[in-house]
Amino acid sequence: MWLINPVVVSPTIAAVGLSFYSYGFPRVGTCIEIGVVQILLVVIFPLYLRKISVLGHRVFLIYAVPLSLFITWATAFLLTESGVYSYKGCDPNIPASNIISDHCRRHVSRMKSCRVDTSHALRSSPWFRFPYPLQWGTPVFHWKMALVMCVVSIISSVDSVGSYHASSLLVASRPPTPGVLSRGIGLEGLSSILAGLWGTGTGSTTLTENVHTVAVTKMGSRRAVELGAFVMIILSLIGKVGGFIASIPEVIVAALLCFMWAMLTALGLSNLRYSEAGSSRNIIIVGLSMFFSLSIPAYFQQYGISPYSNVSLNYVLNTLMSLHMVVAFLVAVILDNTVPGSQQERGVYVWSEPEAARREPAVCKDYELPFRVGRLFRWVKWVGL
Repeated sequence: MWLINPVVVSPTIAAVGLSFYSYGFPRVGTCIEIGVVQILLVVIFPLYLRKISVLGHRVFLIYAVPLSLFITWATAFLLTESGVYSYKGCDPNIPASNIISDHCRRHVSRMKSCRVDTSHALRSSPWFRFPYPLQWGTPVFHWKMALVMCVVSIISSVDSVGSYHASSLLVASRPPTPGVLSRGIGLEGLSSILAGLWGTGTGSTTLTENVHTVAVTKMGSRRAVELGAFVMIILSLIGKVGGFIASIPEVIVAALLCFMWAMLTALGLSNLRYSEAGSSRNIIIVGLSMFFSLSIPAYFQQYGISPYSNVSLNYVLNTLMSLHMVVAFLVAVILDNTVPGSQQERGVYVWSEPEAARREPAVCKDYELPFRVGRLFRWVKWVGL
C-alpha cells in the first residue's frame, strides 16, 4: 500500500479514459447529425441546466445520460421512419462486400450508422434466459493470457484504492482500514472468478464514475446499491432487456462514451487534490506518465518487440506494453517512489487504524459486513476492521 498514492492513482485512471480517444469522435463522425446532437445534450444537461429542479430533483444533472439518450434515440427513430436514411434500391442489411451498385456503396456506411433498425438484437433475443456456470464449455488455461490478466488485475486495484478513499470522504466517513480495503479488492477478485465461470469476457472492478454519481446524487447508502444489484440480476434473466440495450445505435453509444471517458479522465486527475498539485515534482511525474501512456502503446501496437525474441515472452510484453493504464502505472510508480519528496508533497493516502476504528460505532457501522456476517470472519484480521 505504501507504493500507492494520489500521484500514482491519478495518471493510471486518467490513462484508461484517454486510451479510447481514437474510438470516440471518429465513430461519431459516421453519422455526424446524430452523434453531435447526443454530445451536445449530454454536455448541456449537467452543465447549463444543472440547477433546474423538477419536484425537488435536479433531473438534468442526475439523469443527464438517460434523458439525452432517449431524446437522441427518438430523433434518430423519427428520421429513420420518415425516410431520411432510405435510398432507392439499397438495403442496409446486405453486407457491404455484396453490394454491386455504386449508388448504394456510397450510402451504405451512412445507412448502417444512422438508421435505428439495422440491429436485430431485440428481435432475435429470447424473452427469458437463465445463465448458468460453464455454459460455454470447460475453461481453457493459457499461461500467457493468465499472466497478462494477473498484471492487469493488480493495476486495476490502483483504481479501486483511489475510488475507495474518495468515496469515504464524499459520504463524510472515516477512510477505510487496510483490512476493509483488502476485503473490497478480494471481493472484486471473487466476482471476476464468478464472471469467468458464467462466461463473461471481462472481470469485475471498481467503476470510478460511480464516485461522481455519489457526489451528484448525495446517495451513499449500501441499501440502494444492494437494491440496484438485485434489480440488475432480475433484469439479466429477461433477454429482451439485453437485446434492447444492444440495439442502441453505435454512433449514439460512441457519443455517450465521449462524455463518459472524459469524465473518467477528469475524475482520475481529481485525485491530485490530495497531494500538492502545483509541485513541479508531481507535475513532471504525472505529465510523463500520461504522455508515455499514449506514446509507448502506439509504438508497440505498430512495431512490437523484435520478432527474433522468445514467442511467449514477446506476446506477454507486447500485450502489456500496448495497454495504456499499464504503462501509466509503471512510469508513475517508479518515478514517484524514486524521486525524493515529502509525505505532504506526495499526498500519501491516510487510512484508519484498525484498533481506533473498532472503538468508533459510526465507523463500525459504515464498514462492517451486512447481516452480521462479519462475526463469522473475526478471525481473519486482514478482511475486517
